[in-house]
Amino acid sequence: MELTEILTRIYPLPQESLNSIILKAEKVELPRGTLLIEADKVCRNVFFVAKGIVRAYCYAKGRDITFWIGDEGTVALSMLSYINATPGYENIVTIEDCILYRISVEDLHRLFHSDIHIANWGRVFAEKEILRAEKSLIPQLFTTGSERYEQLLKEQPQLLNRIPLENIASYLGVTPVSLSRIRSKK
Repeated sequence: MELTEILTRIYPLPQESLNSIILKAEKVELPRGTLLIEADKVCRNVFFVAKGIVRAYCYAKGRDITFWIGDEGTVALSMLSYINATPGYENIVTIEDCILYRISVEDLHRLFHSDIHIANWGRVFAEKEILRAEKSLIPQLFTTGSERYEQLLKEQPQLLNRIPLENIASYLGVTPVSLSRIRSKK
């Protein structure tokens, strides 16, 4: 997936604005297992996933908890670093070999100040991230692991063959044993 497609999926931009962002972007190819963003450090970049999968996780009670998975077309960043320039709580790692576009937060914020179209893109991006986080959080509170698995099958079936089952279990808020039981009933 090209950067132009990723950007315009979020919000359509005039060609001149797209070109301004593309000029600031660097295409990077990273192997599986590369830590893009490290907890308790300020992340100075935003990553646009062109190919591959990344996951965000935190450590809690001696294990890592996956709370977000992004594949082609998604944006990986620490929102705390992006908005407040403070250290984030998450780690984001590549699960597969990835092709990403990297743009510094500083460059992106400069573009927000110089181009109203890019500023609007940034606003819409932030709004969509809030809705994505809400859509992820609310079901954790009111649905069963089995229901969350069904939702994953419905919305992102392509992830199931590309992500280790222990990460999927963590993302769904269940143990690997519970995930095995849920899957055996399908």
